[in-house]
Amino acid sequence: MGCVCTMDERKGVSSWMAISSIVLITLLALTALHVSRRQHPAIKPRVIPTHPMRPAVQLWLSTADRRLRLAHQPDIEMSAHEALPVEVVIDVNKTYQSIVGFGAALTDSSAWLLQNKMNEQQRSALLHELFGPPPNLNLTMTRLTIGASDFSLRPYTLDDLPVGEVDPQLLHFNITFNLHDVIPTVREVLAINPQLRIIASPWSAPAWMKTSANLIGGELLEQFEGTYANYLVKYLDTYRGYGIPIFALTLQNEPGFVPVTYPGMEVPASTRERIIAQYLGPALASREPKTRILGWDHNWDEPGQPLSVLANPDVARYIAGIAWHCYRGSPYAQSQVHRAFPRKDTYITECSGGDWESSKNGELLWFTRDLLLAGLRHWARGIVYWNLALDEHYGPHFGGCDTCKGVVTIDSRTGEVSRNDEYYAFAHFSRFVLPGAVRVGSSETDKGIDNVAFQNAAGGSIVLVMVNSHTDARRVSVKQDQASFQYTLPPQSVATFVWNPDQTSRRMDATNSPQVKKSPGTTATSATIGGRKVAQ
Repeated sequence: MGCVCTMDERKGVSSWMAISSIVLITLLALTALHVSRRQHPAIKPRVIPTHPMRPAVQLWLSTADRRLRLAHQPDIEMSAHEALPVEVVIDVNKTYQSIVGFGAALTDSSAWLLQNKMNEQQRSALLHELFGPPPNLNLTMTRLTIGASDFSLRPYTLDDLPVGEVDPQLLHFNITFNLHDVIPTVREVLAINPQLRIIASPWSAPAWMKTSANLIGGELLEQFEGTYANYLVKYLDTYRGYGIPIFALTLQNEPGFVPVTYPGMEVPASTRERIIAQYLGPALASREPKTRILGWDHNWDEPGQPLSVLANPDVARYIAGIAWHCYRGSPYAQSQVHRAFPRKDTYITECSGGDWESSKNGELLWFTRDLLLAGLRHWARGIVYWNLALDEHYGPHFGGCDTCKGVVTIDSRTGEVSRNDEYYAFAHFSRFVLPGAVRVGSSETDKGIDNVAFQNAAGGSIVLVMVNSHTDARRVSVKQDQASFQYTLPPQSVATFVWNPDQTSRRMDATNSPQVKKSPGTTATSATIGGRKVAQ
């Protein structure tokens, strides 16, 4: 039922509501005014203390007793060096040779094992481990034999004929013996690393070119010197046809040594000079991509051999560098030749370890210190070990060394892989010193503590490899610019230190920057210190 109200009654209700609203608004305003007059405690800004992170040096360590094998250790903190006695000073402004890489030979024996004693999965995994980028071993070089070596299953060359026949036009040249093992393996490696640098070396000319009419012994007949040069060029062209570019070529493996149980050939300096100056050098001079000629390809103990050949300008113009082996002499010979011919490159193209008397306590120290570290200090741009892989019986091989070891050992029954001391010696360099890196200055310490340092082209990281040959631990200190660190090297150990010098400089600047004073009651802000934004 509806309510009927008079006009006067409605006016009364409206007046009452207006008055009530005014009172309510007034009360709310007074309350707000009272609240705004209350004193709040001052809000103190949260100040984040500035403690710039000190630069870290990464470390990988191996010991001769095999307790540690390229083991990643806790980072080492760098600090200001004012009060620190420094033993090794790194000088990145003092530069030497650039680095091409490290590797091992894909001999016939190594390739045969990979293709015949491993299944596809095993082979792929091993080749990726050996030739893949870091943290793999990162081998970037290899060496191939032109024809058979002592690490082949049988003696052969690429133009073998019945006794009494000759082939000066090389019509019977063929690479049949390489089609099933060497070439497929090299192509698999190139698929992993297309920048692989390959050095090729012959052990013997075909028998019909030689005084002995045999692959074993003898010298090259002068009438076939031009043919022999063509034989080597044909090898380059044939391999390129299979997608395998040859980075460098040597005229003859160990030209001063005549083996009696496997293919070999003596090539005196006068013969080498004639072949290079008159035939091989001109044949390769205008070719693209370029294949370099490396001279000598034999031991350190006869530096006079490459020096005499390089002294002939008609020959030297075609020689890009000198190849060395490690079996006699010392790497000081490399510096002797470098001083006389500083524009010629240096490579170590062969060195093998083995189970012989001198290696009964392991080979980590010798290969790291005497081959790799010393070789690099004496201008080597690349170092190539002998066999990449052999089996548990040090083979297969045809004559020659019967206790040589590969970088790895492949079990011929199961395909399982064992990594030898040489693997870890090379890893201390190949995983960290990248192609294009430059050797930089590093001061030498007392006898028994050896070192060599590099700066990588990409990223600028510093790599320092140190060897402690002492039977007790030795503490060393290292300085680079305004930063330094200390570390105690275990007895008979190898250490690879890696750090970024740009981060070192920025962080040391941050450490030495004056602290910004803050007044009480100010608001926290941010600032840039040493190139890094930090809260203040």
